[in-house]
Amino acid sequence: MKISLEQFDKAFENRIRLQIMSVLVANESYDFNSLKDLLDVTDGNLASHLKALEKEEYIQVQKSFIGRKPNTKYLASENGRAAFKLHLKALENLIKQQK
Repeated sequence: MKISLEQFDKAFENRIRLQIMSVLVANESYDFNSLKDLLDVTDGNLASHLKALEKEEYIQVQKSFIGRKPNTKYLASENGRAAFKLHLKALENLIKQQK
């Protein structure tokens, strides 16, 4: 049985991006340092994956200050949520086809 790869979103091919979206879809928002700690990645690695998701308009960025310290929070956009759900549905279909 042939599997159509068109349903899969290339933005979620990388496991870190998949993890980022999982966290952001499950939570209202997450800040940079909390994401970094949760996913156990470096600053640069996380920043590059966040930038890729932001370029696709799958996440939104909110910058603010807490006291004198800058704080960057990330939220899943409506487009991001929809794309992520479609990607998960494609994964579920792939699994069902293998049974």
